[in-house]
Amino acid sequence: MARNSEKAQSMLFRFREAQAADLGIIDAGRSRRPRAITEQDSIPNCEKWRGQVIKDISRKVSRIQESALSDFQIRDLNDEINKLMREKHMWEVQIRNLGGPNYMRSGGKVYDESGKEIPGGGRGYKYFGRARELPGVKEMFEAAAKAKHDDEKPLEARADLRKQVDAAYYGYAPDEEDEKLLAYEAMKEREAFAALVDKAGPGAAELPPGWEALPGDAGDGLGWELPTMEEVQQELVERRRRKLLDQLTV
Repeated sequence: MARNSEKAQSMLFRFREAQAADLGIIDAGRSRRPRAITEQDSIPNCEKWRGQVIKDISRKVSRIQESALSDFQIRDLNDEINKLMREKHMWEVQIRNLGGPNYMRSGGKVYDESGKEIPGGGRGYKYFGRARELPGVKEMFEAAAKAKHDDEKPLEARADLRKQVDAAYYGYAPDEEDEKLLAYEAMKEREAFAALVDKAGPGAAELPPGWEALPGDAGDGLGWELPTMEEVQQELVERRRRKLLDQLTV
């Protein structure tokens, strides 16, 4: 009779073990992976264990699609996938703490050994494959989708916006230059100015020495007089000339 150690080394036993691991019945690499992840101090070893976890996730995600599984098996398999997702995150944190690459920049996306993205690989508890069709879970997703659809409002088209815009929107109201409105605004401006002067105290209304009111602010009926380009150029030349004369006299 062969010993247990001899059985473990036999070709048939290793083939059956690999076959069971591919089917997701047992996890042959689970016993070989260290449980104390934070005690690992080698980046290559952490990379190796993380890759093994990703392979296990990909294998179990493929198996959870099978129609022969019962609801209890699907729930157990979905729990195992979520546990593997948490273990993968812990390996990524340890790799980053050791100075290795930051795998968490991808926003929680998970890829299998062939480079394909595994759906549902984000943060929190996720439902994979047929787990989304379980009683209670399906209703939860439908309610969430309905609530999201109700909150989203369709964007208005540019033509719809133009229908609601008239001349008043751009400030061209028909009563904008009404004499009564202009007289009312002038009266309110005088009242506001008088209230400001009273609040500031006596002497606040007096202009400081050297103060010159701008045209249109002196109350003489004159409008704003903006200088022309020639006057601006002449003033600049005059300031430059005065500055040079001051430098020469010093």
